[in-house]
Amino acid sequence: MNLEISKSKIKRSLRMMFGNTIQKTILRQNVILRRKMTTELMQSGLAATHLRENLNLPSSDCHDHPTSDKRFPDGAQYRIEIPSTENVAAMKAVVEESKKYGVRVHRVSQGTGIYLMPEPELKDMLRIARDNAWELCLFVTNRNAWDISATARTDAGRNSCGGHRGADQLLFALEDIYRACDLGLRSILVNDIGLMSVIDELKKQGKLPSNLQSKISVQMGPPNPATARLLENLGASTLNPPTDLTVPQLSSIRSAVDVPLDVYVEAPDNFGGYVRHMEVPAMVKALAPMYVKLGLRNSPDIYPSGTHIEGTCVALSRERVRRARIALDILNRYYPEAVMSEEGPSDIGIPEI
Repeated sequence: MNLEISKSKIKRSLRMMFGNTIQKTILRQNVILRRKMTTELMQSGLAATHLRENLNLPSSDCHDHPTSDKRFPDGAQYRIEIPSTENVAAMKAVVEESKKYGVRVHRVSQGTGIYLMPEPELKDMLRIARDNAWELCLFVTNRNAWDISATARTDAGRNSCGGHRGADQLLFALEDIYRACDLGLRSILVNDIGLMSVIDELKKQGKLPSNLQSKISVQMGPPNPATARLLENLGASTLNPPTDLTVPQLSSIRSAVDVPLDVYVEAPDNFGGYVRHMEVPAMVKALAPMYVKLGLRNSPDIYPSGTHIEGTCVALSRERVRRARIALDILNRYYPEAVMSEEGPSDIGIPEI
């Protein structure tokens, strides 16, 4: 009886301290446990058998946290990505902070888009990336969110209507890519499955650079192994899964594909605001090869960016590098044998200028 009273007091205290967060976490863990029990009972059924034997896909999430034996071409398990690096000033800030905190950056990515950048600024970003042996990944623009789509401005459509509407937008997107590639860009961020297939076919025909990296945006991130394999087969270079997948769910995706996974260990507020730095060791062990991607919680949505909010962009970029240092400290403490790529590995999209 006294034990039950103590438990009740602890629960009340935790609720007062953390609101409903702990209750929601407990509920989620209970759901995961019940789902695991259900899927275990289904493993002898036709659906599970066909997934495994006919399609070579996992028939359940990997709750036993298997260690991935897959690697980057250089033998490494993980790399660092600093997203939302929107302009020249933000890139310079990432350079400064990476030296200050001793963070080895491999990729910087951007969400505003290629066509919203004047050519001199685009050239400067390409030059900074080249000089630091970074991959610079820029978003293909002229997508629905920047156009006249009403649906893209609704609650339901905001994060599900990021593709390219109609043949005109597909043309505009390709022009965006050709313009950037002519200037030396070798990595693009893609948010449309049809555009991904077009890019892959044009690369095969020699119309686009064969070493052009095509990174799949989190806005069309694969939520399951079958979708991940489909995108890989369409020529995706790296995949950004949804931000709220558990390590077992992500591990099931890893088992189905070989391309790197870009995993938000901290997600922007409009993608959940999750802060998962303590999971980084388990992620690297189970999901290699992966990019440890540092979004930033409690920060404004800065897309599309410009000089009117340049100061905010710079401040956020500085903090993302600091967050990367935190993630690396945790990884080094709990999984010190994990292997990070050296600077400028040969397979990344370093600008060619």
